[in-house]
Amino acid sequence: MVKLTAAATTSIPRIIIFALTLIYGLAGLFARDPWKNEDAIGFGGMWALQQGKTLDWIVPHLAGRDTSLGAPFPYWLGATLMDWFGPLIGMSNAARLYSAICFFSAALAIWYATYLLGRRQEVQPMALAVGGQPGRKNYGMTLADGALLIFLACIGLAQRAHETTPMMAQLMGISIVLYGTVRGLDKPWQGGLWTGLGIAIVALSSNLTLSLLIVSSTIIAVIASNAKLRFRWTLTSTVLGLIGFAIWPALWYLGNLTPEWQHTALEGWRNVPEMRPTPSIESLGFLSVNFWAYAWPIWPLAIISLAHWGRVKEAGQWRAPHLCIPLSLFAACLIYVLFRLEANEHDLIILIPSLSIIAAFSLPILKRSLISFIDWFAMFSFTMIALAIWIIWLAKITGYPESTAANLARLLPGFQAQFDYIGFIVALLITAVWLAIVRWRTSRAPKEIWRCLIISASGTTLMWVLLMTLWLPTINYAKTYRYVSDRLVSIIANTPGCIDTSNLGPAQLASFSYFTKLPLRDDPSCNLMLTHSSLEAKAYASLNKKTIELLWEDRRAADRDERLRLYQITPAGKE
Repeated sequence: MVKLTAAATTSIPRIIIFALTLIYGLAGLFARDPWKNEDAIGFGGMWALQQGKTLDWIVPHLAGRDTSLGAPFPYWLGATLMDWFGPLIGMSNAARLYSAICFFSAALAIWYATYLLGRRQEVQPMALAVGGQPGRKNYGMTLADGALLIFLACIGLAQRAHETTPMMAQLMGISIVLYGTVRGLDKPWQGGLWTGLGIAIVALSSNLTLSLLIVSSTIIAVIASNAKLRFRWTLTSTVLGLIGFAIWPALWYLGNLTPEWQHTALEGWRNVPEMRPTPSIESLGFLSVNFWAYAWPIWPLAIISLAHWGRVKEAGQWRAPHLCIPLSLFAACLIYVLFRLEANEHDLIILIPSLSIIAAFSLPILKRSLISFIDWFAMFSFTMIALAIWIIWLAKITGYPESTAANLARLLPGFQAQFDYIGFIVALLITAVWLAIVRWRTSRAPKEIWRCLIISASGTTLMWVLLMTLWLPTINYAKTYRYVSDRLVSIIANTPGCIDTSNLGPAQLASFSYFTKLPLRDDPSCNLMLTHSSLEAKAYASLNKKTIELLWEDRRAADRDERLRLYQITPAGKE
C-alpha cells in the first residue's frame, strides 16, 4: 500500500493536458507529402481505394499490383476521410486524419482505463490517522493523467503516431480492448460493447496472429484476475468480436471474388506483415537493441510498478486488475513482435498502451532521487535537442554557422530553404512554453505525483513541434518522391504505353502512383520498365530476348543508395 495526501493527487488543469495532447497529436499531420517507407505504403493503399472500384475496397492493394496489403479497416477509414475532406484540405492531409483519429482514441481509452483502475479499492492509498488522504475520484484522475503523460512522453511514438500505417488502427483497437475489459468490471454491458469493438478493430486492421493473440490474452486476463467479469460482458464482447472477424470474409463472398482474389485476401490476412512459426532472431535482436530508447521513460516506470504491486497482498498481487489485464495484453503484443519475420519500429507501438497503464501505478511510490533523475535527464536532453534544432534551422536560413550550412547543402543538394513566418512564430511560442514549464518545475517543489512526467511529455511535444515547424520543409524534401516524380513525368511526356513496376518497392510504387498518375502496373508486357536494379532489367531482357535502352536515371536527393532507372523495352531485332 502507499501513503499519500490529497495535495499529492491534485489533477493537472484540464486545459493544460487537453492542449498538450491536441498539439502533440495534430503537429506534423498537414502540409507535407507521404513519406518513405511505411507512411507512403499506407497512404498508397488508401489512395488506391479512394480512386478504385469495389474490388479495391474488398481487397486493399496498391494501384497496379495484385498483392493484398492485409486487413482492410485502416484503408477503409483513410479512403473515406479522403472522400469527405480531400477536396477541402488535400488528399494526403485528409488521409492523415486517420492517424489523428487513432491517436486520440487510443489516448482517451488509456486515460479512462487507468482512471477506472485507479478508483478500485485495492489500489487506494492508506487512510491517514489524521485524515487528508485523497478521494477515489481524485486519485483515479491523477493516475489517469499520469498514464496519458507517460503515453505522450514515449520517445518512439512521435513520428510513428503521425503516419498512415495499419499499426495506428492496431494501437487504437488494443487500447479500446483494455478500456472495455476494465469497464466491464462494473458495467458489463457497456464494457462488453467496447471490448468487442476493440477486438473487431484489431481483427480488421492486423493479421490473424495478432488478432488471436489479443483475444487469447483478454480471456487469460479475465480468468486470472481476482475481479471476475460477468456473463453479460462475455456475451456482448464475444458476439461483437465474432462479427468483427466475420465481416471481411463475408465481403469476399458477397463481392463475388474470384478464387484467385479470395486466396490473395486470405494470404494477406494470414501473413501481412510476414510472420514466422518460431520466434525470429532478427526481431529479438531488433527488440533488444531498440526497445529501451523507443519506450523511454515507460519501461523503467513499468518495472518499478510491477516490482511493488506484485508483492502487495492487500492489492491482490499479480491477480489484481491493474496488473493482470494490461500485463496480459502486453505479453500478447510482445509475443507477436517476437514472431514477426523482421520487426521494425512501427511494430513496437502496440506495446505502449499496456505499459503506459502499468507505469502509471508507479507514480505514488517513486523515490525522490528517481524523480529528480527523470526530470533533469529530460530537461537537459530536450533542451539540447531544441537548441540543436534551432541552430541547424538558423544555418539553413542564414548560412551561419558556415560548417553546418555546408553539411546541409551536401546532404540535401538542391534544397532551397525559405523563411516561414507562421512556422517560426509557432516554434517561438512552443519554445517559450517549454522555458516556462522548466522554470515552474525548477523554481518550486510541487507535491503532485505527476510532476516527474510533465517535463518529459512537454519535451517530446517541444521536440516534435519544432521538427514539424522549423524542419518540416527539410524533412519533407528528404522523404518525399514528389520531385523525382515530376522529373519522371517530364521525361515520359507523350510516350504511349504502360510502365512495368514489377521491380519497384511498395513505397516507390505508391508514391509514383499518387504523384504522377502514369499507367503503372506489374506487367512485363509494358513497353517501359521502371526499376531500381539495372541487373534485374538486363536479366529480364536476356531471358525474354528483348533489348533495353536507358531513358532516365535519378534518385531522391537525400538517398545516395537508391537509383531509379527507366528503360525502353523493344523486342530483339526491332528498332
